[in-house]
Formats: sequence, C-alpha cells, structure tokens
Amino acid sequence: MVYDGHVEKGVVVVDAPVTLPEGAKVKVEVLPPAGKSASDESSPTLYDQLAPLVGAAKGLPSDLAKNHDHYLHGQPKR
Repeated sequence: MVYDGHVEKGVVVVDAPVTLPEGAKVKVEVLPPAGKSASDESSPTLYDQLAPLVGAAKGLPSDLAKNHDHYLHGQPKR
C-alpha cells in the first residue's frame, strides 16, 4: 500500500487517516518538489562523483578488461 503524506515539524504525517499495526515496517521515499523532476536536483552525477578516480590506476596489464577473471581468480586467459 502507498500512502501520501508530508513532513510537519520534522515528523512524517500521512495525509489520510490510516491505522497501521504497531511495529509495522515502512519505507519513506522523498519526492522532488512539485514542478521539478529528479534530474533538476543539484546532486552530482555518477561521473562527477567518480571523476577523481579516472586514470588513477597505473601499471595495469593492457588486457585487463578481457582477462580480469585470470588476474582476479586465476582462470585461464582468453
């Protein structure tokens, strides 16, 4: 079941009267403000978060992408 609600003084308040059993597990999803999409938020993209790591690995074998199972797990090379 999905119930709409809002935050009031730091507490999540369900808009419709609902009786939930004590100890019921719930999941709260924060939605973007009306009129804005999730992509409008100013959070950095995955690329922006990982950009400092680009090119950081040095001295790796040139065939690492093809043979990563060999280097990680000892499988025969392809």
